[in-house]
Amino acid sequence: MTKRPNIVFILTDQQRIDTIAANGFDHMITPNIDALVHRGAVFENMYVTAPSCAPSRASLFSGTYPHTNGVYRNDEPWNYCWVSELADAGYRCVNVGKMHTMPIEGGFGFHERHVVENKDRDHPNLPFYLDNWDKAIHARGAYKPSRVTYAKRPDYDEALGAFVWEQDEDLHPDVFVGETACWWLERYPGNEPFFLQVGLPGPHPPYDPTQEYLDMYIGKELPEAILNYDLSTQPAPLRALRQNHLDSGHDAVQHLENPTKEQLHRQRAHYYANVTMIDAQVGNIVKALDERGVLDNTIIIFTSDHGDCLNDHGHSQKWNMFEQSVHVPAVICWPEKVKAGQRFKDLVSLFDFGPTILEAAEVTVPDWMEAKSLNDLLQGKKGPARDRVFAEHSDDAILTGTDFMTMIRQDHWKLVHFVDCEEGQLFDLDADPDEINNLRDDAGHGTVRSELINQILKWRIESARKSQGFVQMLARAAE
Repeated sequence: MTKRPNIVFILTDQQRIDTIAANGFDHMITPNIDALVHRGAVFENMYVTAPSCAPSRASLFSGTYPHTNGVYRNDEPWNYCWVSELADAGYRCVNVGKMHTMPIEGGFGFHERHVVENKDRDHPNLPFYLDNWDKAIHARGAYKPSRVTYAKRPDYDEALGAFVWEQDEDLHPDVFVGETACWWLERYPGNEPFFLQVGLPGPHPPYDPTQEYLDMYIGKELPEAILNYDLSTQPAPLRALRQNHLDSGHDAVQHLENPTKEQLHRQRAHYYANVTMIDAQVGNIVKALDERGVLDNTIIIFTSDHGDCLNDHGHSQKWNMFEQSVHVPAVICWPEKVKAGQRFKDLVSLFDFGPTILEAAEVTVPDWMEAKSLNDLLQGKKGPARDRVFAEHSDDAILTGTDFMTMIRQDHWKLVHFVDCEEGQLFDLDADPDEINNLRDDAGHGTVRSELINQILKWRIESARKSQGFVQMLARAAE
C-alpha cells in the first residue's frame, strides 16, 4: 500500500467568496492563501448546504443534507461524523479550534480535541462553557472581548460589529488557533498519517483585527455594499429577518437601517483585515508542515462554512440565500496528485469534501452519502460534477419568518422557495450577478420557476431514497 497522505482541513467561519486576491479580488491581501491557489486547484462555484454554522458543518462532516441528519439549528445534536471512519482506518484525528459540534466537546471520531468555539459566546442566553481559548485568556489575567464587553462601548450601536483587538495579539482567537495547530504539528511524536481539522473562528463577528492588519485596509478603496435594491421585492421572511437584526442585533453586530458610506467601509475594512490575519496563520501552518518534513505528502484544503452579507441587500451576516451567504472560497492542494493552477467552474457542494477526503485516505465511502467525491473531477476524469446544488435552512431564533427555505442553483438560475409563503426569489445570475432583479413573479419566467420548484421536489424524493442506509445505520447504533 502506498503511503497515505496527511490531511489538513482549514475551515474558517463566515468567509465570503470575494476574499482571496489570487481568485481575482484585488482589494484583498492574502499572500499565503494565494500560494495555495497557485499550488493547487480552485472550485469557483462551491456552495454550502446551509447558510449558518452548525447545519452547514454537520452536513459537511456527515455527507448528508440537514433534512437527512436532522441538524437544522446550532443547538441540535450531531448523530454521525465521518472523522470516525478515518480514525478506524488508522489516521490520527485532531481538531484544533471550532467544529461547532453538539455536544461541544463530543468525541465524534477525534483522538484529540483542542476546542475553541464561537468568539462571541459570552451571552446570558447561551450555555456557559469554557473552552481552551477562554482558559488561556484567564491564565493571562486578561478579559475576553465579546458582545457583552463591546455593548458597553459608547460607539457600539454605530460600529456594525467592527472593533479593534486590544488584547495581546497571541490571544486573538484566530492567532491562538493557528499557533495551537502549529504547536501540535511541532510536538506530535507519532508516525501514522494524520487528519488535522483547523477551525479558525474568524472572520465571524465581532470583526476584530489588530490595528496592524486594520491599517492595511482602513484607508484603502474597497468594494461598496450592494444597496441599489428595493426591500419590497424581498419575500416577507427576509424582510422579517432584516427587522430581527434591526431590533435585536446578533453576534456583537447591531444592524443599522441606513448605515453611512463611512460605516459600511469601516465594517468591510475590519472584516477583510480579519481575513488577512487568518491568511498569516495559514502561512504559519504551511511552514510548520514543511519544517516537520511532511508538506509534500499533505493534502491541504481551505474553505469556509458560509459567507457574510456585510450589508449587501440590506442584510447582516447570513440566514439567507444571497450569493454572499452561500457561495464560499474553496482551494485544495494535493502534491503530485492534483495539477497546480486548475480552476473548476463546475457546481459543487461543500459537503463533497467529505467523500473526497475519505477516498484520498483509502477509506470506503458509505453508499448512502449524498455528497459526491470530487476526485474524478480533480484528476481530469469525467466526474460526477453536479448540474445543480441545493441549500436549506429551517426556522430558528433568528430566521423567524418562515418554517423552511430552500435554494436551488442550476446553470445560471437561482430560485429560493419558502414552504409557507407564496413569495420567493428567482435570479438570472448571468444577467444579474448582484441579485437585484427578482424575477419570481415575472410572467415571462413562469416556466423556469415551475421547473426549478419541481427539481426541489424531485431532489427531496431522491434524497429520501439515497439516505435510507444512513437512517438504518443510526437505528442499528441506537439498539
